[in-house]
Order: sequence, then structure tokens, then C-alpha cells
Amino acid sequence: MRIISGKYKAMRFEPPTTITARPTTDFAKESLFNVLTHYVDFEGLRVLDLFSGTGSISYEFASRGAVEVTAVEMSERHIAFIKKIIHKLNINQMRVLRADVFRYIEHCTATYDVVFADPPYQLDNIAALPDAIINRQLLSESGVCVLEHGAANSFVKHPCFVEERKYGNVHFSFFKPIHSK
Repeated sequence: MRIISGKYKAMRFEPPTTITARPTTDFAKESLFNVLTHYVDFEGLRVLDLFSGTGSISYEFASRGAVEVTAVEMSERHIAFIKKIIHKLNINQMRVLRADVFRYIEHCTATYDVVFADPPYQLDNIAALPDAIINRQLLSESGVCVLEHGAANSFVKHPCFVEERKYGNVHFSFFKPIHSK
């Protein structure tokens, strides 16, 4: 895996074989961030990365100038790896929390400019994520939620759906609060 752009551009890291997360491919990640340039200015962003896995998306946001990146992950192994990379790169604006994503959303009082969620594709309640994020008002007025998912899920009929981008088996659905559309 590599960081594509920004302060840590071209930094490469290999997660240990004990990491069970499915990292977003470099191709899909690069495409995602190209699309995101039409939604946000990376400088000064507050970002929430749900189901962080290896932290790859979080590092990319931090590298591009986000002022705050919160990574939420349940696996201790994954958290240890993320903390190792944070320390190695000296990323001061990033923190990682061990929590169940749905419980975190339920109790979160902060707002973010970008909420990125990359749950396991087979997660039973993946369809509940956009509503949970939007209904808890985790997005700022001009914020965007990006949900990574497989082909089995479609969100085109969701009232806050904006667009979907497909890169191989990776699908990104974009959502905005109704008042900001």
C-alpha cells in the first residue's frame, strides 16, 4: 500500500499477515480522492474513518492536509498497526479509537466534513450506515459521506444519495445531507 499524494506522498507500508482487513486498492483509492476533490478542499478537513482496517484512507486524508482524522476500528491488531504507522510518520492530527462503529455513531457528538465507511462487504446491516450517519448529524452542512461497498448493495434510491462510482469490485456511494444538496 502507498500514500498517493500530499505530505507523505509515495510512502509505502506493508500490513503484517495478521491483518485481516481488505484494504482499498491503490487504484480505487486514487480514483476516490480524485472524485473527492470536487466535493471538498482537503486543507482543514475534519474526517471520520469508520471500519479503518489498515488506516490507509486515514493516512491519505492526513497527508493531504486534514486537520483532524478520527479512525474507528474494532480489531486490536489493526489498531496496533495503525498506531505504528501514525508514530512512524509522526501524524499528529490523527487518532485511532477502538470501538464498535454503530455504538460510536450512536454516541458521537462531533461533526465531520467527510465520513468514510469501509465495512466488510458482507456486513448484515450495511444499508443502515448512511441513515445512521446522517440522522445522527455527523456531517457538517456541506459534508459528504462515502460508503465503500460491493456490487450486492445499491443506494441509488436513498434520499441523500448523490452518486456512485465503480472501480472493479469496489463501489463508492456518496451521500450529502438533504439540506446541502
